[in-house]
Amino acid sequence: MNIHEYQTKELIKSYGVPVPDGRVAHNVDNAVTVAEDLGGERWVVKAQIHAGGRGKGGGVKVASSLDEVRQFTDQMIGSQLVTPQTGENGRLVQRVLVEQACDIKKEYYLGMIIDRGSQRITVIASASGGMDIEEVAKTQPEKVIREAVDPAVGLMEFQCRKIAANIGLRGKQIHEASKLMRALYKCFREKDALLAEINPLAEMNDGSLMALDAKMSFDGNALYRRPSITEFRDFDEEDPKEVEASGHGLNYIALDGNVGCIVNGAGLAMATMDSISFHKGKPANFLDVGGGASPEKVGNAFRIVLQDPNVKIILVNIFAGINRCDWIAEGLIKAMQDQKIEVPVVVRLAGTNVEKGAAMLEESGLDFIMAENLDDAATRVMAILGGQAS
Repeated sequence: MNIHEYQTKELIKSYGVPVPDGRVAHNVDNAVTVAEDLGGERWVVKAQIHAGGRGKGGGVKVASSLDEVRQFTDQMIGSQLVTPQTGENGRLVQRVLVEQACDIKKEYYLGMIIDRGSQRITVIASASGGMDIEEVAKTQPEKVIREAVDPAVGLMEFQCRKIAANIGLRGKQIHEASKLMRALYKCFREKDALLAEINPLAEMNDGSLMALDAKMSFDGNALYRRPSITEFRDFDEEDPKEVEASGHGLNYIALDGNVGCIVNGAGLAMATMDSISFHKGKPANFLDVGGGASPEKVGNAFRIVLQDPNVKIILVNIFAGINRCDWIAEGLIKAMQDQKIEVPVVVRLAGTNVEKGAAMLEESGLDFIMAENLDDAATRVMAILGGQAS
Protein backbone atom coordinates (compact mmCIF):
# COMPACT_ATOMS: atom_id res chain seq x y z
CA MET A 1 0.00 0.00 0.00
CA ASN A 2 1.37 3.41 -1.01
CA ILE A 3 0.74 6.67 0.81
CA HIS A 4 1.08 10.32 -0.17
CA GLU A 5 4.14 12.47 0.45
CA TYR A 6 2.40 14.60 3.08
CA GLN A 7 1.36 11.45 4.95
CA THR A 8 4.87 10.03 4.76
CA LYS A 9 6.33 13.25 6.14
CA GLU A 10 3.81 13.30 8.95
CA LEU A 11 4.79 9.74 9.83
CA ILE A 12 8.58 10.04 9.68
CA LYS A 13 8.47 13.38 11.49
CA SER A 14 6.87 11.59 14.44
CA TYR A 15 10.01 9.42 14.56
CA GLY A 16 12.35 12.40 14.55
CA VAL A 17 13.18 12.82 10.84
CA PRO A 18 13.38 16.57 10.03
CA VAL A 19 10.96 17.73 7.31
CA PRO A 20 9.95 21.19 6.03
CA ASP A 21 6.96 22.97 7.57
CA GLY A 22 3.90 22.42 5.43
CA ARG A 23 0.29 21.24 5.22
CA VAL A 24 -1.96 19.61 2.67
CA ALA A 25 -4.59 21.69 0.83
CA HIS A 26 -7.64 20.47 -1.09
CA ASN A 27 -8.56 23.70 -2.87
CA VAL A 28 -7.10 27.05 -3.91
CA ASP A 29 -8.30 29.08 -0.94
CA ASN A 30 -7.04 26.44 1.47
CA ALA A 31 -3.60 26.51 -0.20
CA VAL A 32 -3.33 30.29 0.12
CA THR A 33 -4.34 30.08 3.78
CA VAL A 34 -1.67 27.46 4.42
CA ALA A 35 0.97 29.66 2.76
CA GLU A 36 -0.10 32.65 4.84
CA ASP A 37 0.07 30.59 8.04
CA LEU A 38 3.52 29.29 7.16
CA GLY A 39 4.82 32.78 6.47
CA GLY A 40 7.93 33.59 4.50
CA GLU A 41 8.36 34.81 0.96
CA ARG A 42 8.57 31.58 -1.07
CA TRP A 43 6.59 28.36 -0.97
CA VAL A 44 6.66 25.02 -2.80
CA VAL A 45 3.38 23.69 -4.20
CA LYS A 46 3.51 19.92 -4.79
CA ALA A 47 0.84 17.76 -6.41
CA GLN A 48 -0.04 14.73 -4.28
CA ILE A 49 -0.34 11.54 -6.32
CA HIS A 50 1.02 8.03 -5.91
CA ALA A 51 3.74 8.37 -8.52
CA GLY A 52 7.27 9.70 -8.78
CA GLY A 53 8.74 12.11 -11.29
CA ARG A 54 6.24 14.86 -10.42
CA GLY A 55 8.82 17.59 -10.94
CA LYS A 56 9.38 16.47 -14.52
CA GLY A 57 5.64 16.52 -15.13
CA GLY A 58 5.06 20.01 -13.76
CA GLY A 59 3.71 18.80 -10.42
CA VAL A 60 6.23 20.73 -8.28
CA LYS A 61 6.33 24.52 -8.47
CA VAL A 62 8.11 27.21 -6.43
CA ALA A 63 5.86 30.20 -5.74
CA SER A 64 7.27 33.64 -4.94
CA SER A 65 3.91 35.21 -4.03
CA LEU A 66 0.50 34.21 -2.72
CA ASP A 67 -0.88 34.88 -6.19
CA GLU A 68 1.49 32.26 -7.57
CA VAL A 69 0.44 29.83 -4.83
CA ARG A 70 -3.13 30.36 -5.99
CA GLN A 71 -2.19 30.05 -9.67
CA PHE A 72 -0.13 26.86 -9.29
CA THR A 73 -2.72 25.20 -7.05
CA ASP A 74 -5.48 26.03 -9.52
CA GLN A 75 -3.41 24.53 -12.36
CA MET A 76 -2.71 21.32 -10.45
CA ILE A 77 -5.93 20.39 -8.64
CA GLY A 78 -8.31 18.71 -11.05
CA SER A 79 -5.64 18.11 -13.69
CA GLN A 80 -4.34 14.78 -14.96
CA LEU A 81 -0.66 14.89 -14.04
CA VAL A 82 1.49 12.84 -16.42
CA THR A 83 4.91 11.72 -15.14
CA PRO A 84 7.37 9.01 -16.23
CA GLN A 85 5.66 6.70 -13.71
CA THR A 86 1.97 7.34 -14.42
CA GLY A 87 1.63 6.25 -18.03
CA GLU A 88 0.14 8.44 -20.75
CA ASN A 89 -3.22 8.86 -19.00
CA GLY A 90 -1.66 10.42 -15.90
CA ARG A 91 -3.20 10.65 -12.42
CA LEU A 92 -5.93 12.98 -11.20
CA VAL A 93 -4.58 15.54 -8.71
CA GLN A 94 -7.03 16.10 -5.85
CA ARG A 95 -4.76 17.80 -3.30
CA VAL A 96 -1.47 19.65 -3.02
CA LEU A 97 1.16 19.98 -0.33
CA VAL A 98 2.20 23.57 0.42
CA GLU A 99 5.56 23.93 2.18
CA GLN A 100 8.02 26.66 3.01
CA ALA A 101 10.70 26.83 0.32
CA CYS A 102 14.20 25.94 1.52
CA ASP A 103 17.60 27.15 0.38
CA ILE A 104 19.66 24.03 -0.16
CA LYS A 105 23.35 23.49 -0.70
CA LYS A 106 23.40 19.88 -1.96
CA GLU A 107 21.04 16.96 -2.62
CA TYR A 108 21.57 13.36 -1.49
CA TYR A 109 19.52 10.19 -1.82
CA LEU A 110 18.55 7.89 1.06
CA GLY A 111 16.30 4.86 0.84
CA MET A 112 15.45 1.58 2.54
CA ILE A 113 14.03 -1.51 0.89
CA ILE A 114 13.64 -5.21 1.64
CA ASP A 115 16.23 -7.04 -0.43
CA ARG A 116 14.61 -10.36 -1.34
CA GLY A 117 17.98 -11.87 -2.18
CA SER A 118 19.58 -11.31 1.20
CA GLN A 119 16.21 -11.29 3.01
CA ARG A 120 17.29 -8.18 4.87
CA ILE A 121 16.38 -4.54 5.02
CA THR A 122 18.97 -2.74 2.93
CA VAL A 123 19.93 0.92 3.15
CA ILE A 124 20.63 2.60 -0.19
CA ALA A 125 22.33 5.99 -0.39
CA SER A 126 23.99 8.21 -2.95
CA ALA A 127 25.68 11.59 -3.14
CA SER A 128 23.74 12.12 -6.40
CA GLY A 129 20.20 12.75 -5.19
CA GLY A 130 17.34 14.49 -7.00
CA MET A 131 15.09 13.79 -9.96
CA ASP A 132 17.66 11.80 -11.94
CA ILE A 133 18.58 9.22 -9.29
CA GLU A 134 17.14 6.39 -11.43
CA GLU A 135 19.47 7.36 -14.28
CA VAL A 136 22.43 7.55 -11.88
CA ALA A 137 21.65 4.05 -10.58
CA LYS A 138 21.49 2.76 -14.16
CA THR A 139 24.53 4.45 -15.68
CA GLN A 140 26.80 4.97 -12.65
CA PRO A 141 25.97 2.19 -10.19
CA GLU A 142 29.28 2.75 -8.37
CA LYS A 143 27.77 5.98 -7.00
CA VAL A 144 25.07 4.05 -5.14
CA ILE A 145 25.98 2.73 -1.67
CA ARG A 146 24.22 -0.35 -0.26
CA GLU A 147 24.35 -1.61 3.31
CA ALA A 148 22.41 -4.70 4.48
CA VAL A 149 21.05 -4.72 8.04
CA ASP A 150 21.32 -7.77 10.28
CA PRO A 151 17.78 -8.23 11.69
CA ALA A 152 19.20 -9.65 14.91
CA VAL A 153 20.88 -6.37 15.89
CA GLY A 154 19.24 -3.72 13.68
CA LEU A 155 20.88 -0.78 11.96
CA MET A 156 24.11 -0.09 13.83
CA GLU A 157 25.77 3.28 14.46
CA PHE A 158 28.93 2.28 12.61
CA GLN A 159 26.90 1.35 9.51
CA CYS A 160 25.19 4.75 9.51
CA ARG A 161 28.51 6.53 9.88
CA LYS A 162 30.02 4.50 7.05
CA ILE A 163 27.11 5.32 4.74
CA ALA A 164 27.24 9.01 5.64
CA ALA A 165 30.99 9.23 5.04
CA ASN A 166 30.72 7.37 1.73
CA ILE A 167 28.25 9.88 0.32
CA GLY A 168 30.44 12.81 1.35
CA LEU A 169 29.03 14.02 4.65
CA ARG A 170 31.52 15.35 7.18
CA GLY A 171 31.83 16.45 10.81
CA LYS A 172 28.61 16.88 12.75
CA GLN A 173 26.63 15.95 9.62
CA ILE A 174 27.70 12.32 10.10
CA HIS A 175 26.14 12.23 13.57
CA GLU A 176 23.02 13.99 12.28
CA ALA A 177 22.71 11.59 9.34
CA SER A 178 23.20 8.60 11.63
CA LYS A 179 20.40 9.79 13.90
CA LEU A 180 18.15 10.35 10.87
CA MET A 181 18.87 6.91 9.39
CA ARG A 182 18.16 5.11 12.63
CA ALA A 183 14.89 7.03 13.07
CA LEU A 184 13.83 6.07 9.53
CA TYR A 185 14.83 2.45 10.15
CA LYS A 186 12.78 2.34 13.36
CA CYS A 187 9.75 3.65 11.47
CA PHE A 188 10.38 1.15 8.67
CA ARG A 189 10.46 -1.81 11.07
CA GLU A 190 7.62 -0.78 13.35
CA LYS A 191 5.20 0.00 10.51
CA ASP A 192 5.93 -3.05 8.31
CA ALA A 193 7.18 -0.93 5.41
CA LEU A 194 8.41 -2.33 2.12
CA LEU A 195 10.06 0.88 0.95
CA ALA A 196 11.09 4.20 2.45
CA GLU A 197 12.69 6.84 0.26
CA ILE A 198 13.99 10.34 0.95
CA ASN A 199 14.88 12.06 -2.30
CA PRO A 200 16.28 14.53 -1.95
CA LEU A 201 17.82 14.41 1.47
CA ALA A 202 18.97 18.01 1.41
CA GLU A 203 21.93 19.70 3.01
CA MET A 204 20.75 23.17 3.99
CA ASN A 205 22.90 26.29 3.83
CA ASP A 206 23.59 25.98 7.55
CA GLY A 207 24.82 22.40 7.07
CA SER A 208 21.78 20.68 8.62
CA LEU A 209 19.94 17.84 6.87
CA MET A 210 16.26 17.70 5.93
CA ALA A 211 13.96 15.32 4.07
CA LEU A 212 12.62 17.54 1.26
CA ASP A 213 10.67 14.75 -0.40
CA ALA A 214 9.71 11.35 0.96
CA LYS A 215 7.57 8.35 0.13
CA MET A 216 6.77 5.00 1.73
CA SER A 217 4.93 1.83 0.85
CA PHE A 218 3.73 -0.89 3.20
CA ASP A 219 3.09 -4.61 3.28
CA GLY A 220 -0.60 -5.08 2.54
CA ASN A 221 -0.59 -8.40 4.39
CA ALA A 222 0.40 -6.61 7.61
CA LEU A 223 -2.20 -3.84 7.50
CA TYR A 224 -4.51 -5.73 9.87
CA ARG A 225 -2.08 -4.94 12.68
CA ARG A 226 -1.32 -1.39 11.52
CA PRO A 227 -4.63 0.51 11.72
CA SER A 228 -2.83 3.86 11.83
CA ILE A 229 -1.31 3.08 8.41
CA THR A 230 -4.59 1.76 7.00
CA GLU A 231 -6.13 5.18 7.73
CA PHE A 232 -3.72 6.67 5.17
CA ARG A 233 -5.13 4.55 2.34
CA ASP A 234 -6.41 6.60 -0.60
CA PHE A 235 -8.78 4.46 -2.66
CA ASP A 236 -8.92 7.12 -5.39
CA GLU A 237 -5.25 6.37 -6.16
CA GLU A 238 -5.86 2.63 -6.58
CA ASP A 239 -7.27 0.60 -9.44
CA PRO A 240 -11.04 0.25 -8.72
CA LYS A 241 -10.85 -3.38 -9.77
CA GLU A 242 -8.15 -4.06 -7.19
CA VAL A 243 -10.17 -2.31 -4.49
CA GLU A 244 -13.29 -4.33 -5.33
CA ALA A 245 -11.31 -7.57 -5.47
CA SER A 246 -9.88 -7.02 -1.99
CA GLY A 247 -13.43 -6.55 -0.70
CA HIS A 248 -14.32 -10.02 -2.01
CA GLY A 249 -11.21 -11.68 -0.57
CA LEU A 250 -9.55 -11.91 -3.99
CA ASN A 251 -5.93 -11.02 -4.72
CA TYR A 252 -5.98 -9.05 -7.97
CA ILE A 253 -3.35 -6.94 -9.71
CA ALA A 254 -4.08 -5.33 -13.07
CA LEU A 255 -1.52 -5.72 -15.86
CA ASP A 256 -1.40 -4.53 -19.47
CA GLY A 257 -2.07 -7.72 -21.44
CA ASN A 258 -5.21 -9.26 -22.97
CA VAL A 259 -5.35 -12.75 -21.36
CA GLY A 260 -7.49 -12.69 -18.22
CA CYS A 261 -6.30 -15.15 -15.56
CA ILE A 262 -8.40 -16.78 -12.82
CA VAL A 263 -6.25 -19.10 -10.71
CA ASN A 264 -6.17 -20.55 -7.21
CA GLY A 265 -2.92 -20.02 -5.34
CA ALA A 266 -0.33 -17.29 -5.79
CA GLY A 267 2.39 -19.66 -6.97
CA LEU A 268 0.15 -21.27 -9.57
CA ALA A 269 -1.03 -17.82 -10.67
CA MET A 270 2.56 -16.76 -11.31
CA ALA A 271 3.27 -20.04 -13.13
CA THR A 272 0.19 -19.43 -15.27
CA MET A 273 1.39 -15.95 -16.17
CA ASP A 274 4.83 -17.34 -16.97
CA SER A 275 3.30 -19.97 -19.25
CA ILE A 276 1.27 -17.36 -21.12
CA SER A 277 4.39 -15.24 -21.54
CA PHE A 278 6.41 -18.27 -22.67
CA HIS A 279 3.87 -18.80 -25.46
CA LYS A 280 4.26 -15.12 -26.52
CA GLY A 281 1.09 -13.91 -24.81
CA LYS A 282 0.53 -11.12 -22.29
CA PRO A 283 -1.41 -11.65 -19.05
CA ALA A 284 -4.03 -9.00 -18.29
CA ASN A 285 -3.91 -9.60 -14.57
CA PHE A 286 -2.77 -11.60 -11.60
CA LEU A 287 -5.79 -13.05 -9.81
CA ASP A 288 -5.69 -15.57 -6.97
CA VAL A 289 -9.13 -16.73 -5.84
CA GLY A 290 -7.59 -18.51 -2.84
CA GLY A 291 -7.75 -22.02 -1.47
CA GLY A 292 -11.41 -21.92 -0.48
CA ALA A 293 -12.89 -20.37 -3.60
CA SER A 294 -16.67 -20.57 -3.44
CA PRO A 295 -18.90 -20.30 -6.53
CA GLU A 296 -19.60 -16.71 -5.47
CA LYS A 297 -15.89 -15.92 -5.43
CA VAL A 298 -15.47 -17.41 -8.89
CA GLY A 299 -18.36 -15.28 -10.17
CA ASN A 300 -16.84 -12.16 -8.64
CA ALA A 301 -13.50 -13.03 -10.21
CA PHE A 302 -15.07 -13.22 -13.68
CA ARG A 303 -16.84 -9.89 -13.22
CA ILE A 304 -13.66 -8.11 -12.06
CA VAL A 305 -11.48 -9.55 -14.82
CA LEU A 306 -14.02 -8.57 -17.47
CA GLN A 307 -14.08 -4.95 -16.28
CA ASP A 308 -10.80 -4.66 -18.16
CA PRO A 309 -11.75 -3.86 -21.78
CA ASN A 310 -8.43 -5.28 -22.99
CA VAL A 311 -9.34 -8.84 -21.96
CA LYS A 312 -9.99 -10.93 -25.10
CA ILE A 313 -9.92 -14.39 -23.52
CA ILE A 314 -9.99 -15.90 -20.02
CA LEU A 315 -7.80 -18.74 -18.78
CA VAL A 316 -9.07 -20.54 -15.67
CA ASN A 317 -6.37 -22.70 -14.08
CA ILE A 318 -7.42 -24.64 -10.97
CA PHE A 319 -5.43 -27.20 -9.02
CA ALA A 320 -7.85 -28.30 -6.32
CA GLY A 321 -6.56 -29.44 -2.96
CA ILE A 322 -8.56 -27.78 -0.22
CA ASN A 323 -10.85 -26.71 -3.03
CA ARG A 324 -12.96 -29.08 -5.13
CA CYS A 325 -13.18 -29.04 -8.90
CA ASP A 326 -16.95 -29.58 -8.83
CA TRP A 327 -17.32 -26.49 -6.63
CA ILE A 328 -15.24 -24.48 -9.07
CA ALA A 329 -17.28 -25.87 -11.98
CA GLU A 330 -20.48 -24.73 -10.28
CA GLY A 331 -19.06 -21.21 -10.06
CA LEU A 332 -17.91 -21.26 -13.70
CA ILE A 333 -21.32 -22.38 -14.95
CA LYS A 334 -23.17 -19.80 -12.86
CA ALA A 335 -20.83 -17.02 -14.02
CA MET A 336 -21.30 -17.96 -17.68
CA GLN A 337 -25.07 -18.03 -17.29
CA ASP A 338 -25.49 -14.89 -15.19
CA GLN A 339 -22.93 -12.63 -16.81
CA LYS A 340 -23.39 -13.57 -20.46
CA ILE A 341 -19.65 -13.84 -20.99
CA GLU A 342 -18.80 -13.33 -24.65
CA VAL A 343 -15.03 -13.91 -24.65
CA PRO A 344 -13.66 -17.48 -24.98
CA VAL A 345 -13.01 -19.30 -21.68
CA VAL A 346 -10.24 -21.92 -21.52
CA VAL A 347 -10.39 -24.17 -18.44
CA ARG A 348 -7.78 -26.45 -16.94
CA LEU A 349 -8.89 -28.46 -13.89
CA ALA A 350 -6.81 -30.83 -11.76
CA GLY A 351 -7.00 -32.31 -8.27
CA THR A 352 -9.92 -33.11 -6.01
CA ASN A 353 -13.09 -34.23 -7.84
CA VAL A 354 -11.61 -33.34 -11.22
CA GLU A 355 -13.71 -35.94 -13.10
CA LYS A 356 -16.91 -34.64 -11.56
CA GLY A 357 -16.01 -31.04 -12.27
CA ALA A 358 -15.11 -31.77 -15.90
CA ALA A 359 -18.35 -33.68 -16.37
CA MET A 360 -20.38 -30.76 -15.00
CA LEU A 361 -18.77 -28.38 -17.48
CA GLU A 362 -19.27 -30.81 -20.35
CA GLU A 363 -22.94 -31.40 -19.50
CA SER A 364 -23.69 -27.69 -19.00
CA GLY A 365 -23.94 -27.11 -22.73
CA LEU A 366 -21.85 -23.96 -22.34
CA ASP A 367 -18.90 -23.21 -24.56
CA PHE A 368 -15.97 -24.05 -22.25
CA ILE A 369 -12.68 -24.95 -23.94
CA MET A 370 -11.12 -27.72 -21.87
CA ALA A 371 -7.35 -28.19 -21.57
CA GLU A 372 -5.40 -31.18 -20.29
CA ASN A 373 -2.61 -29.28 -18.54
CA LEU A 374 -1.17 -25.79 -18.16
CA ASP A 375 0.97 -25.91 -21.29
CA ASP A 376 -1.99 -27.17 -23.31
CA ALA A 377 -4.15 -24.37 -21.86
CA ALA A 378 -1.64 -21.65 -22.80
CA THR A 379 -1.24 -23.17 -26.27
CA ARG A 380 -5.01 -23.13 -26.81
CA VAL A 381 -5.24 -19.54 -25.57
CA MET A 382 -2.66 -18.33 -28.06
CA ALA A 383 -4.18 -20.36 -30.90
CA ILE A 384 -7.56 -18.73 -30.27
CA LEU A 385 -6.04 -15.25 -30.04
CA GLY A 386 -4.14 -15.91 -33.26
CA GLY A 387 -7.37 -16.94 -34.95
CA GLN A 388 -9.09 -13.78 -33.72
CA ALA A 389 -6.23 -11.67 -35.10
CA SER A 390 -6.47 -13.31 -38.49
